[in-house]
Amino acid sequence: MEDMIFYDRLQFAFTITFHYLFPQLTMGLSLMIVYFKWKFLRTNESMFNDAAKFWMKIFALNFAMGVVTGIPMEFQFGTNWAKFSELTGGIIGQTLAMEGMFSFFLESSFLGLFLFGEKLLGQKLHFLTGFLVFLGSWASGYLIIATHSWMQHPVGYEILENGRYVLNNFGDLFSNPWLIPAFLHNQMGSVITSSFIVAGIGAFYILSKKNVAFGKLFLKTGVIFGLISSILVAFPTGDLAAKNVAKYQPAAFAGMEGIFETEEGGAEIVLIGQPDMENKRLDNKIAVPNVLSFLTYQRWDAEIKGLNEFDESVHPTNVPGLYYSYHIMVGLGTVFIGLMILATIQLFRKKLYQTKWILWALLFMIPFPYIANTAGWYTAELGRQPWLVYDLLRTVDGISPTVSSGNTLFTLLGFVGLYFLLGLLFLLLAGKIINKGPETSKID
Repeated sequence: MEDMIFYDRLQFAFTITFHYLFPQLTMGLSLMIVYFKWKFLRTNESMFNDAAKFWMKIFALNFAMGVVTGIPMEFQFGTNWAKFSELTGGIIGQTLAMEGMFSFFLESSFLGLFLFGEKLLGQKLHFLTGFLVFLGSWASGYLIIATHSWMQHPVGYEILENGRYVLNNFGDLFSNPWLIPAFLHNQMGSVITSSFIVAGIGAFYILSKKNVAFGKLFLKTGVIFGLISSILVAFPTGDLAAKNVAKYQPAAFAGMEGIFETEEGGAEIVLIGQPDMENKRLDNKIAVPNVLSFLTYQRWDAEIKGLNEFDESVHPTNVPGLYYSYHIMVGLGTVFIGLMILATIQLFRKKLYQTKWILWALLFMIPFPYIANTAGWYTAELGRQPWLVYDLLRTVDGISPTVSSGNTLFTLLGFVGLYFLLGLLFLLLAGKIINKGPETSKID
C-alpha cells in the first residue's frame, strides 16, 4: 500500500510539475500582451503591435504544450485516484468542467483570432481578442484554484450516506476565504515568470546587439511589470495566503516555518536552518526574534503553536520537504524584489541598457521564477498532506486499489521519456522564435 501511494503521488507530482511550467507563463504573458496592444492603440507606434504579436507566438507555443501535458492529469483522476474522484467528483467536477467548457474554449478560440485575424478584424477588435485570451487564461486559473482551495479548506458541502461529498451551497465554493488570496498570489507569481522572461529576452537582444530596439522595449516593460508583481506576490497576497495557512492549517504552518516546539511570548522567524526530524529541532539556524508572531498576528508576543501541539497523525508527511520548499520560494522572492529594484533604479537613471551586470543577471535569472513557482505549489501540496481534502479525506483513502504500483511506475517512466522529448521540442521551437526576433510591420 505504501508503494502504491508513493508511486501514485510521484507520478501526479511529476506530470503536474511539468505541466505547470507552461500555464504559469501564459497567464502572466497574456496580461503583458494586452498591455503591448493597448500601447499600440494609444500611440500608433507599430513596435508595440509587433511586440504583442511576437509574444503571442510564444504564448501559443506554451498554450499548446500546456494542453498536451494537461490531458494526462485528467485521466489520472480516473485511474490512480478513482476513489478520490468518486467521493469528491460532485464538487470538484463542477469547477473542472467549467474550466474546460468556458475558460479553455474562450482562450483557445480567441487565440486563433488574434494570431490570424488582425487584417480581417481591424485593430480594435484585434485588441478585444487579445483581451479575451487574457480573460480566458485568468478565468482558467481562477477555476482551477477554486478546486484547489476547496481541497485545502472545504466549505459548502455535505456528506451523503454513501460517503460522497456534494455541494449544498454553490456560492460558498466561490466565496471560500482560501480562494482569493491563493488566486492573486498565484497570478502574481505568473506575472513574475513572464516579466523575467520578457526582461531576460530583452537583455539577450541588447547584449547580443540584435533587435536592440525591441530589446530595450522588452527590458523596460519586463522590469516595470517585474517590480510590481515581485512586491505584490510578497505583500499583500503572500501575506494573506500565509495567514490562511496559520488559521486553517496550523500544523502545516508550523512545519513550513520549522517550529517544533510552541513558542510563547513571541515566535522567531527562521531565515536559514536545517530540520532535524530525529531530535525535532532546527539545526544551524539563523533567526530574528518575535518577527513571525508580528507578521502573523500583528503582535510581537503572539503564541505560534509548534508541531508538538498536534497529534503526529496530522503532521505534514514530509516536514523537511515542506520547510525547504517554502524557504526556497520566499528566498527567491526576496532576490526578485532586490534585483528588480536595482534594475528600476538604473532604468530611471537612464543607465539600465548600459549596466551589463544587471542585463546578465536578468538573463540568467530566467529559470528561477519557474523554480520559485514550483516551490510555492509544493509548499501548498506538502502542507496539506496527509490529506487529499484537508481534515476530511486522507490520501491513503483516495487511491485506486486495483492499479498496482508496478503499473504506475511503468507509466511514470513512459511520461518521463515522453516529456523529455516534448521539453526538447519546446526549447527548440521557442529558441527558433526568439532567435528570429519580432517581425516589423507597417500599419496602414
